[in-house]
Amino acid sequence: MRHNRFETKNIIQTTIINTPLGDMVAGAVKEGICMLAFIHPLHIDAHLTKLKGVFDAEVIAGENQYFVTLREQLKEYFEGKREIFTLPLKLVGTPFQVSVWKELLKIPYGQTISYKTQAIAINMPKSYRAVANANGQNMIDILVPCHRVIGHDGKLNGYGAGIEMKEFLLRLEGAI
Repeated sequence: MRHNRFETKNIIQTTIINTPLGDMVAGAVKEGICMLAFIHPLHIDAHLTKLKGVFDAEVIAGENQYFVTLREQLKEYFEGKREIFTLPLKLVGTPFQVSVWKELLKIPYGQTISYKTQAIAINMPKSYRAVANANGQNMIDILVPCHRVIGHDGKLNGYGAGIEMKEFLLRLEGAI
């Protein structure tokens, strides 16, 4: 179905969220938060392009009820007062990616797992590289805690926002 210019399109609302690690861009659709990413032009543009295509949507800066709650919960998280986020999430990816991200949601606050352990948990034990790649495609930083996955040797590797950010988050959570 083609849209003419008078039809209403879906909307992805976006806003800037200030955190101790720098500003983040949040995105939400009617089902929930679909993006929370540290500001990096290449990542934000790629995320928004993907979301616009998936939702056949326009991106509009604005506020909504999800962003109010998101700001409150992130503030509590960075103050060490929140371990679990209660916002509805809209995970956008392939079925494999979504299965990987749902597994991330099971990692308890203050704990880490290896990519290999994550691959075993989704019944794909030899696919730890694919799991690591899917983690790297996660568009909802912090809430979908890809920062809690580390190398099997205990090294902090693979975080789109940078290893320093990953280390900060893991120290905040008491995982390292």
